Amino acid sequence: MQIIRELPSTPETQCVLALGNFDGVHLGHQRLLKSGLEQAAQKGVDLAVLLFEPHPLKLLFPERVIGFLTTQKEQMRLFSEIGVDRVYLVPFTKEMADTSPEGFVRDILVKLGVVHIVVGFNYSFGALGKGTAEDLQRYGQDYGFGVSVLQPQTFKGKVISSTAVRKALLNGDAVQAKKLLGRTYKLVGTVVEGEKRGHDLGYPTANLRIYEDLIIPKRGVYAVWAEIEGRLVHGMMNIGMKPTFHEEYALTVEIHFFDFSGDLYGMELAICCEEKIRDERKFNGLDELKGQLDRDALKVKQVLEGIFRNPIQAVNGH
Repeated sequence: MQIIRELPSTPETQCVLALGNFDGVHLGHQRLLKSGLEQAAQKGVDLAVLLFEPHPLKLLFPERVIGFLTTQKEQMRLFSEIGVDRVYLVPFTKEMADTSPEGFVRDILVKLGVVHIVVGFNYSFGALGKGTAEDLQRYGQDYGFGVSVLQPQTFKGKVISSTAVRKALLNGDAVQAKKLLGRTYKLVGTVVEGEKRGHDLGYPTANLRIYEDLIIPKRGVYAVWAEIEGRLVHGMMNIGMKPTFHEEYALTVEIHFFDFSGDLYGMELAICCEEKIRDERKFNGLDELKGQLDRDALKVKQVLEGIFRNPIQAVNGH
């Protein structure tokens, strides 16, 4: 898959173009991209995706915490896996933010050589998001390209969306998030040095500094796994403020891996969050905490054994 970081001045090759933010590349996004693949195959052209860097909301509302569902690296991997041929990763500027809907079509889309565009029903474009999917269809007639507008994909009567996935994670429902994403949610970051209390409790942990802007699920203990040094390793993760040890403390993400020993400092890890098993709580001393950690470990192992008993489910989660 080719990643192109600037717009061509004139159309180089024709393409079917998928438009959207694609945060999470959830099941709804996947259906849209597969529709684009079908159109591209029929027309004998490539499937392309247009994205902006940084995300428009980061430029327009820098104070807002967005809570992304994928890193850019993971997003590109998923695009490639689905079959996207090229991604236009175009710088987003204030000048571009002020572009009118028709200017967006004329000065950006037409230059990409689009013969057909696929979008979701709620797609918006141009200054202040004034352009709608229906407007895009009208511009398509004027500028000579077709437009497919996909209606929402639902799960148990509710629309699959990035917002719905975020809501599930903020509620601690990693199982629901997995159903909407079509895979396990990954919390990605770098291992840094922590307080090392886990060693004294018999549960040494890797402390993860989460990459900026990724959403962090609700505080609590989770059944997780990661691929480390080429093998899949199970573990339990705690997201919290360490209330047993601190009155006030920054949020931490700590993972104890079962059957693994080694130096992880500085390593990038992608932690796959399968299920939350309990909320965060404060304990009356180390003995009570140690007893709870023993019970947590047992529960987490049961959850993960149930998931990985089915190899297909495990592969889909990855």
